[in-house]
Amino acid sequence: MFRGTFFAQRPNSKPQEDGAPVAIPVTQERSGTVPEPQEPAPRPGRGARALNKVRAGLPRTGLAALAGLLLALAFPPYDLWPLSLLGVAALSLLTRGRTVRQGLWTGFAFGLPFFLMLLSWLRVVGWDATIGLSVVEALFLALLGGALAVTSRLPAWPLWAACLWITQEWARDRLPLGGFPWGRLAFANTATPYTPLAALGGAPLVTFAVALSGALLAWAVPRLRGPRKAPGAAALAALGAVGPLVAGYLVPVPTAAADTVKVAIVQGNVPNPGMDFLGRPMMVLNNHASATERLAADIAAGKVERPDVVIWPENSSDLDPFSDPLARQRIDEAVRAIGVPTLVGTLVDGPDAQHVQNEGIVWDPQTGPGASYTKQHPVPFGEYVPFRAQLMKVITRLQRVARDFYPGDHNGVMQLGPARIGDVICFEVAYDEIVRDTVDSGARVLVVQTNNATYAKTGQPEQQLAMSRLRAVEHGRAVLIAATSGISAVISPDGTVQQRTEELTPAELSATVPLRDGTTVADRVGAAPEWTLAIGGLLACAAAVLVGRRRKGASGTPAGRDSLDQVVP
Repeated sequence: MFRGTFFAQRPNSKPQEDGAPVAIPVTQERSGTVPEPQEPAPRPGRGARALNKVRAGLPRTGLAALAGLLLALAFPPYDLWPLSLLGVAALSLLTRGRTVRQGLWTGFAFGLPFFLMLLSWLRVVGWDATIGLSVVEALFLALLGGALAVTSRLPAWPLWAACLWITQEWARDRLPLGGFPWGRLAFANTATPYTPLAALGGAPLVTFAVALSGALLAWAVPRLRGPRKAPGAAALAALGAVGPLVAGYLVPVPTAAADTVKVAIVQGNVPNPGMDFLGRPMMVLNNHASATERLAADIAAGKVERPDVVIWPENSSDLDPFSDPLARQRIDEAVRAIGVPTLVGTLVDGPDAQHVQNEGIVWDPQTGPGASYTKQHPVPFGEYVPFRAQLMKVITRLQRVARDFYPGDHNGVMQLGPARIGDVICFEVAYDEIVRDTVDSGARVLVVQTNNATYAKTGQPEQQLAMSRLRAVEHGRAVLIAATSGISAVISPDGTVQQRTEELTPAELSATVPLRDGTTVADRVGAAPEWTLAIGGLLACAAAVLVGRRRKGASGTPAGRDSLDQVVP
C-alpha cells in the first residue's frame, strides 16, 4: 500500500519564536486518514528491571554452575583430571568481557556447586557444615570471577588469568582462620602430565600450568567461531595450551638414594566409622597393639622380614599414655613384641585443663617414649572452636569438641630408628609450608599420620592420598601414610603408589623405601613462585583498572563515573 509523508500544522500548536508553525511529521494512508500519535511505553519499575536482568543472566549462571560441577569431577574419587582444564576454560569464557558485578556473581555460581560436591564428605558432620564451608570458599572464587572480568581485555589475558588462580589459592590457603587449601587445581593433577612440575615450583606451579592451559583453550574458542574466524590463531592457542602439559614430561624427578629403610605400617581399624569412631576406651589402641603383635608373631615364624621401624597412625591410642597407666602398658607390650622403634599417634594433655595436644611420639622398645611432634595446624571447628564462648550458645553441636587442640611450635623432624623422618599429621599435608619446613630441616622420608575414620567411604581419604602423592614429587621424598581405617599407603618419590590398603579393613604394609638427602628445585626456591605469580595477578587487576579509567576519560565520561563496573562494560 502506498504511504505518503507530509508536514501538517497541529490546530492548537503555538508558533515558534521566528513565527514559523511547528512542523510535525504525519504518516497518511492512501485513504487520507491520519492516525493518532503513539504514546511512549511506560518505563518498567526498578523491580521489573532487576527481574529482567536476573532472567537474562540465568543461562550464564546455569552454565557457570555446570562448569563448577565438572571441575569437581576432576578431583578424587572421580579423577577425571582433563575436566580441570575445561572448568578453567569455562569460567574464563563466562567472565570474558563482563562487568565486575557480573564476574563476581558468575564466580560464585561456579564456586558454590564446585565446593558442595568436592566437600560433600563433610555431610558426616552435617549438611549445614558442608554448606557453610562451601559458601565461604565460594566467596574466594567470586573474587576470582570479578578479577577475571577486570583483566579480560588486557593483552595476554590468559597469562593474567592463570596468575589470578594462584592469587585466589594463595588467599584461600591462609584465610580465614589459617585457611583451607582443599580444591586447588594442583590437587586434581597429582598423577597427570602436569605433576612433575611440582618438583620445580611446588603445587602453585602445577596450578599455574593447568590454569594457563585452560585459559588458552578459552582464548581459542572465539577464534573458531563468529565473524572474525582465525583458525590459525586458534591452532596456535591450542598448541600453547599443550605446552605446559608437555613441559611436565621434560622435568626430571629424582628417586635414587644411597640408603634405605624397612618400614611396617599398621592400620588397626576402628569400631565404628563416623563421628563416634572411637567406640569404648582402649578399643582403637587394642586394635593397633594387637595388629602389631600379630606382625611380630609372623616375624618370629619367619613369614615376613623384621622391619627397621613401625608406624602407627594418628589417634592410634585413644587415651593419653602419660596419664593413663593401662594405655602406656598396652603400648609398651606391643612395641616390645615387635622390638623396633615405633611412631605412635595419640592425644596427650595440653599445658592446661582446657587444651589437648595431637602428637606423634617415637616409642623405643627399651626406653619407652622419646621425641615427639605436636600438630601445628589444628582444624577449626573440628579440633578447636574459634570464639568458643559466643558460638557454643547457638551451636550446641560444638560441645562435642570438649577441649581445644593446642598447636605445636616446631616441625616434625625426628629420628625414628635409622630413619630421620618428617612427620605431618592429617590435614597438614595440604599446607605447603608445613611439609616444606620438614624437608628443609633434614627429613629424609615423609610420614603422614592420619585418622580419616570420621569420613570413611566418603571420598575424603582419596583426596588426601592425592595430596600426599603431589608432596612426594614436590620434595623428592618417599611418603608413608598411616591411617587408622584407611587409606594407608607407600608412595615412591616419583608419586607412584607402591602399596595401599582398603578402607575399614585391618591391614599391615611392609616396604623398603629410599632415604633421600637431595633437594628439588621446589625445595630451594620455596614460596617464591607462589608469591611472584600471586602478586602478578594483583598487578594485572590494578593495570586493568587504570586502563579502563583512561579509556573512560578519553571517551568523555564525567569525573566520578568510572566505577569498577565500568572498567569492563
